[in-house]
Amino acid sequence: MAAITQLGIGNNTNYESLIQGLMNAERTPITQLQKRTEGLQTQLSAYGKIQSAISALRDAAAKLTNIDSWAASVATSTDAASVQVTAGTTSNTAGSTTVSVGKLATSQSISSRPLPIAPATVGSGSLTIELGKWTTDQTGFTPKSGSTALTINIAPGEDSLTQIRDKINSAKAGVVASIVNDASGARLVMRSAETGESNGFRVTVNDADGGNADDQGLSALAFDPSAGVASMTRSQAAGNAEATLNGLPIVSESNQLKDAIDGLNITLLKPTTADVTLTLAQDKETLKKTVNEFATAYNSVISLLRENTKYDQASKSAGALQGDSTVVGVQGQLRGLMAGGTTLAGTLGGRLADIGLDPGSDGTLKVNATKLDKALGNLGDLKNFFMGLDSANPDNDGFAQRVRRFADQALGVDGRISNRQKGLRDSITSNGKREDALEDRLAQKEKRLRAQYTALDKTMGKMNNLSAYVSQQMQLLR
Repeated sequence: MAAITQLGIGNNTNYESLIQGLMNAERTPITQLQKRTEGLQTQLSAYGKIQSAISALRDAAAKLTNIDSWAASVATSTDAASVQVTAGTTSNTAGSTTVSVGKLATSQSISSRPLPIAPATVGSGSLTIELGKWTTDQTGFTPKSGSTALTINIAPGEDSLTQIRDKINSAKAGVVASIVNDASGARLVMRSAETGESNGFRVTVNDADGGNADDQGLSALAFDPSAGVASMTRSQAAGNAEATLNGLPIVSESNQLKDAIDGLNITLLKPTTADVTLTLAQDKETLKKTVNEFATAYNSVISLLRENTKYDQASKSAGALQGDSTVVGVQGQLRGLMAGGTTLAGTLGGRLADIGLDPGSDGTLKVNATKLDKALGNLGDLKNFFMGLDSANPDNDGFAQRVRRFADQALGVDGRISNRQKGLRDSITSNGKREDALEDRLAQKEKRLRAQYTALDKTMGKMNNLSAYVSQQMQLLR
């Protein structure tokens, strides 16, 4: 570099400035190419935003072509504190159901006398837990069909009250154990994991101390009244729920009535003194929201297209895609779709304005809530307005069907948007390769120039030295 910066010292000429000037002039094509690439990148970025917006519009239209969107229901209860209800997924037929609750389903619950807490022990041996149904007076017990008694071994060293509780819970025998502490001490409480008469249970003990019914050691946890052994006390019996649906008495082991009425998931929370009315209706609010989302997604696309194709006369500035034939074509096609109509909507009329989506002067849709609410009163025709299909004339299909098809075509592998994006990316890549080639050529040219001017500088230096010598000799000859 030192030799380069000294170019011209031999004849007092600034060759470095000459080289830089020449190279700056040679860089003009590269600078112009870079500006064109920046423009292409700006266009590609704009197309990416448009692609995203059209994809969102496609998703919004797809919701309106999904049969589940039109089958959605909402359920309400006149006394949600007593009877809770949600809409199910089967046969959602609009209507009402009356419910009265006589009794809730319960799980069996038993508790021991106060027992010592660790490090003290209760006693070792084994507990056998069996699910089943008790008679009213607890003298009879019928094992639950399909259920098997489960034995839990309690070895010495693992027979504290907390260890026994944990062993019962780990066994998953259909019973949940916990420890309750109060003024009287610590007691083990066991309850059925599920409600219903068939989920009662008995606990038989094989006590290591040999006394299986003496209330000492592990026998303190025995509960089998049918055998005259009941060291633990039952505070609640396992029982079924009793209710009346539309005047029909029903019995259920659970407080969740999922299959009692088609389309309703009913949860009994407490007994009632009067009938509770459950109402199932089509979910118009969710549909209204879906229609609004469709309009919003369409407006986003139109606004983005307009912003990128506009020309501001005052500032003399143009949008990134101003004059781009592809995006102008997409804009025109989309507006044409929305300006059309359909004959499938029956009494609603066939244009967007008829259902409350009023086209504005800027091409966007403005939602007229009053008109849309009125259209939602005729869901059958509104459904056809958006998702109806005309096998003889696809141009007469519902609006959501047409918009979805338009988006699929525009964004597909060979669609307008996809092809234009590919073309822009290819041009950017090509420009990058061209720029690299020009940079290589300039580097070679600069190298040649520096070699030439270095040689010239040396030659001029020698000539200057010779001239000085000749002048000196001429002075001596005088």
